[in-house]
Amino acid sequence: MALLHVFNSAGKLVGPVELLKLALGDDEWRRRLTPEQFRVLRASGTERPFCGTLLDNKKEGVYTCAGCGLPLFASDSKFNSGTGWPSFFQPIAPGNVAETRDDSHGMARVEINCARCDGHLGHVFPDGPPPTRLRFCLNSESLHFTPSDQLASLAEPAASSQA
Repeated sequence: MALLHVFNSAGKLVGPVELLKLALGDDEWRRRLTPEQFRVLRASGTERPFCGTLLDNKKEGVYTCAGCGLPLFASDSKFNSGTGWPSFFQPIAPGNVAETRDDSHGMARVEINCARCDGHLGHVFPDGPPPTRLRFCLNSESLHFTPSDQLASLAEPAASSQA
């Protein structure tokens, strides 16, 4: 179980709500995801810079996990980092993005994962803008975008009792 923030049927972010973690085998993930989404989310891959479909998205809305639909980032925290990947200065809610140490590729970094399904999202760096000075650097393949006027479509049944 995890305590996470999700949308209710009115399209309002509520929580924390106690939700089951989503743990699936590789075969089921392969059925649910495109090959590139599987490579990024389940095998900790990275898409090439300046190629992601959400890099230049300037619409208002919410970015959710492509694996399980958990809300991760809001458009009002997105900024142009010049790095070639969608970047945000903070998650949509505390606890929806998990951080772990990543010593791969001869570097010491902080990996970010979806707190519900443990899908690899990208990394967080201490070189972002105010107010957090953080840069959450994400792969477009790990995300889905939902416009602000469609947030009710993200409603989580477990959040129905929360206003």
